[in-house]
Amino acid sequence: MELVAGCYEQQKWTPVADFTHHAHTASLSAVAVSSRFVVTGSKDETIHIYDMKKKIDHGALVHHNGTITCLKFHGNRHLISGAEDGLICVWDAKKWECLKSIKAHKGHVTFLSIHPSGKLALSVGTDKTLRTWNLVEGRSAFIKNIKQNAHIVEWSPRGEKYVVVILNKIDVYQLDTASISGTITNEKRVSSVTFLSESVLAVAGDEEVVRFFDCDSLMCLSEFKAHENRVKDMVSFETPEHHIIVTASSDGSIKMWKLKEDKGVSPSLLCEVNTNARLTCLGVWLDRVTDTKGSLLPADTKGSLLPAVEPSPVSKQEQSKRKKKESGREVQEEERHLKPDTKKCGLTGDSNKPTKGSSLVSTKKRKTVEMLEKKKSKRKKIRMMQ
Repeated sequence: MELVAGCYEQQKWTPVADFTHHAHTASLSAVAVSSRFVVTGSKDETIHIYDMKKKIDHGALVHHNGTITCLKFHGNRHLISGAEDGLICVWDAKKWECLKSIKAHKGHVTFLSIHPSGKLALSVGTDKTLRTWNLVEGRSAFIKNIKQNAHIVEWSPRGEKYVVVILNKIDVYQLDTASISGTITNEKRVSSVTFLSESVLAVAGDEEVVRFFDCDSLMCLSEFKAHENRVKDMVSFETPEHHIIVTASSDGSIKMWKLKEDKGVSPSLLCEVNTNARLTCLGVWLDRVTDTKGSLLPADTKGSLLPAVEPSPVSKQEQSKRKKKESGREVQEEERHLKPDTKKCGLTGDSNKPTKGSSLVSTKKRKTVEMLEKKKSKRKKIRMMQ
């Protein structure tokens, strides 16, 4: 008697290192990904931009004064950043200009999330508030006081609900009522959450386990041991063949898991790699054709995230006047309508740490400007002495 059996071939993926670049002078604290760029925020107060198509360091944004705490792309046209200085900044991801700078929180901005429509954003900070932002008009829409400092806020894929994380508690809010519909309790402090569907939430914390929760019943659907150490961050994405979740641990390992249709069943491991580094954040860049549908500035800008504004030419005299007015003054909440803030923000291609307030200029031109500024300051000193 002979027995012939068939089986499904287990697909194994092989991670391969692409490139490594040491751009920051301090540890990384945030990362975000668009169809072409990867941006990283750091405790050195800068945001570095990497062109993934060309595999080069594209420069640095230097507007914030404090650790960069959160970075979010929406489509391919805009980047939004938050930092310990309490500011939320909106960047044009084509020209890399600061379009809008808002004093968002009295304390640090700890996390932000953009609604799938691009019209709203949520942010939490160390001032114990949850703030809703009208991104069409670039102003505050609603402020909700919460009892403790939240450190994560996240919209669901359709934007019908959102979650706010405080320590090991996850409050589930419904958009239509703006009230808590239930609370999920994790065993330890939550470090990362990601929606796998409109109702299923993956939760990782200061432990080796990842849990899947149903946001409607608030029940734990399943859990699995992902790492030997605590899970620091997670990202989920879909390919035509698979739904993938990627986990990163403090022990330096990154693992990719294939999710099952039934979220009550633990995912299967596709591959893993040990980076030999203490990981702090995670992002996934997919080499795909740019999807113009995700852009925040389509041909018809009605209802878009921010109105399209082209920078207007400004004379040198007017620039110097504006600099004097702006020095020492904080950007106020609900400031004037959107204008490119090229005075205070910019992109530099220098590999060294950029100077605050630098703009997109060549090295030669910047040196010439610096020499002229030095001459002006010497003349002022001579006049004062006379």
